[in-house]
Amino acid sequence: MTATTFPTSRVDRLTVFEIGEAVRRGAIVVDIRSQAARVVEGTLPGALAIDAGVLEQRVDPAGAGRLALAVDHDVEWVIVSSDGAVSGATVAALRRLGLHRATDLAGGYRALKSAGLLGVLIGQRHCVRELATVAAH
Repeated sequence: MTATTFPTSRVDRLTVFEIGEAVRRGAIVVDIRSQAARVVEGTLPGALAIDAGVLEQRVDPAGAGRLALAVDHDVEWVIVSSDGAVSGATVAALRRLGLHRATDLAGGYRALKSAGLLGVLIGQRHCVRELATVAAH
C-alpha cells in the first residue's frame, strides 16, 4: 500500500498497514486524543499520549517545554487522532514549525482498532527505547 495524501495540506498520510514499518524505521507515534476520549475509546499501547493543545511546545526542538525525543527537525512524528480529522490540521501546524517529517494516520485510532492493529506498536525496539527515554526525562 502507499500513503494517501491529505487534501488540504498535501501531507502524505500513513495507512494502518504502514504504521508498523514507520515505527520500525524510528517514527514516534503520538496519540493526541484527550484523556476523556482515551477513556471512552481505549488507549493506543506504545504511543505517547500528548494533548493536542500542548503538542507543538512538546515536539518543537527549539521549544522550552520540549520532550527529550524532540532532538531536531528531522524526527518522524506520526500523529493519531480519533478518526484522522484533527490530526491533519495538527500535522500542518507541525510542518509550519519546520518538522518536515510529521505525518498522521489516515482514519486515526478508529481505523487501527477496526483493522485489529492496536497492538502494532507493542514490543517494537524503537518504541520501547523511546518510551524509556521519556520515563527517565
